[in-house]
Parts: sequence; C-alpha cells; structure tokens
Amino acid sequence: MRILGIDPGTNATGYGVVERDGARMRHVAHGVIKTARAQSMALRLAQIHAGVVELIALHLPDHVAIEQIFVAASGRSALVLGQARGVALAAIGAARLPFDELAPQQIKLAVTGTGAAEKVQVQAMVRRLLALDALPVRDAADALAAAICCAQMQGSLMGGAATATRAQANAAPPSEARLLWEASASRPRRRTRAAQFVLRGAR
Repeated sequence: MRILGIDPGTNATGYGVVERDGARMRHVAHGVIKTARAQSMALRLAQIHAGVVELIALHLPDHVAIEQIFVAASGRSALVLGQARGVALAAIGAARLPFDELAPQQIKLAVTGTGAAEKVQVQAMVRRLLALDALPVRDAADALAAAICCAQMQGSLMGGAATATRAQANAAPPSEARLLWEASASRPRRRTRAAQFVLRGAR
C-alpha cells in the first residue's frame, strides 16, 4: 500500500510518500510545495492545489493522510491554514482517494511514542524509521510522520480483518460434505461376509 502524507500550510505544504508491504515500510519521496508570500492568497492556494494534483498523478497513492488543524495559535492563523487544507482535500476528493484526517498528537504518538514530542524529535524518528540519509525539513517530516501513522493504522486494520476472516471461517457452519462424512464416521461399521468369516475362523 502506498500512502501520501500531507502537512498543509499556505507558505509551505509538506508531503511525504511511503510504501508499506506487510511489516516493512519504505520511503518513496518527500518534499515541500512552497508559495511566495508576495503572491495573492488565491494564487498561493491554486499553487498548492496544483501541487497536490501533480503528486497524486506522479506517485499514484492508494491512500492519503492529512494533518488536522491544530488550533493553538490565533483564529486567523487557523482560518488561513484551513484554506490550504481545503484545497488539498479538494485535490484528494477529485482523485476519489480514501483519506484519513489525523490529529498532530496522534501522529506524534505513533512516530515517537509521545503526543507531546517536539518537531526535532519527529524529524529524528522519521529519519530513523525510514533509514533516510539526512533529516527531512520540518514540513516534510510532519507529512512523512502522517503517512507512517496512517500506514500503521492500515496495517492494524488489515491484521484485524485477517483475524476476523479466520475467526469467521472457523465459526462457519460445516459444509454438506463435512456433515455427510461425520454422519458416516459415527455409524457402527457393518462387517462384510468375508470379514465375518475371517473373524470366526480366528476364534
């Protein structure tokens, strides 16, 4: 399964692509969609949308993970961030891709083991988990962390589904052939004439 992680922002939207095959996780790509502050907000949002569309076409993800808005700063900051997130979601929706919206604390917990991890800790753990040559920049590291968190969630769901399938198979009613076999096995076997003759001769 290939997962695209997105950390939306009007100045820099981080992205990261990972691929999960069973218990193995492989880094595919990461980077940042940068916009110019001098441009109008409309042009910056259009650039983010076009960038996400291009990423989807290039990497063909099976699933997308996007970080939720962390409302700790001003309401204006949350509003602006919501616009960047909105155009990213529009690109995801146009591609008809399934996606997960993940809280920052949830992502940090999945990657570092604590929901209160600092940015540098996330960067270090992402580098370690994906065996990267260097620390990814913060926005890309956050996006990769979102993809890793989503990959872990999808792996758990797949494992749970496999367990449920096995349980259903074990709990399924026996087939008609099985019932017939059990019925025949439970009947007392009748000896053939030859077998009765041999047994009488052996007495």
